[in-house]
Amino acid sequence: MIWILMENKSYFQVIGSPEAPYINKLARQCGLAANYWAIAHPSLPNYIALTSGGAQGVTDDASPSRHRLDVPSIFSQVGVDWRSLNESMRTNCQQTNDALYAVRHNPAAYYTNIRHVCATRDVPLTAHPELDARFTFVTPNICHDMHSVCPGSRSELRTGDAFLSRIVPKLVDSPEYRSGRTAIFLTWDEGGSGPNHVVTEVIAPTVVPGTRSHVRFTHYSLLHTTEELLGVPYLGKAGTAPSMRDAFGL
Repeated sequence: MIWILMENKSYFQVIGSPEAPYINKLARQCGLAANYWAIAHPSLPNYIALTSGGAQGVTDDASPSRHRLDVPSIFSQVGVDWRSLNESMRTNCQQTNDALYAVRHNPAAYYTNIRHVCATRDVPLTAHPELDARFTFVTPNICHDMHSVCPGSRSELRTGDAFLSRIVPKLVDSPEYRSGRTAIFLTWDEGGSGPNHVVTEVIAPTVVPGTRSHVRFTHYSLLHTTEELLGVPYLGKAGTAPSMRDAFGL
């Protein structure tokens, strides 16, 4: 299972936009959850809800020193068999913001009960991502995730789309994906202005090209589906969220 988390763009800002040709190509060639919703604003509550089944009282984007979360998460559920790949992070499990690295986009850094594992499994994203873990969380930097405008670029969407056009083919060409046992979920933490309706795409060998589901899903559905496929118990609100498995043939 591989998750890629993008930032702060609503569904209708992305789908159909000429600034995001690769993402729209994926929507035609893979699966699109057309009625998928984030949980809250700002960013961090969504990352915590996605990985633990609830926002755990988090309502802001403060650092791990302000939110020491000793609760179960998808990371603790799989023991040491996970990896978080963070673009522009300088040191493993980095606890503070640093240039283009935003710790609020790195949920593993907030869970105190996995801190010893985080030191070796929460690592910088490299040109050749390691995908041998059961669960992999990919975090682009704040330029490539569409959060901010990169130097030399006028379009957050186009910059993020170009990043995805480089990294997704690497993931699809990996031995893990080609084995037929890997699913990739691409989603956005929250929408931009207006409703919290966000794009979520499902890339897997079993997905019928062009599949589009209009079932209402949320971030808790993504956690539910991941836990279901990994064979671990459901956490918090993921337990009652609808699974995405049947909709996309997973």
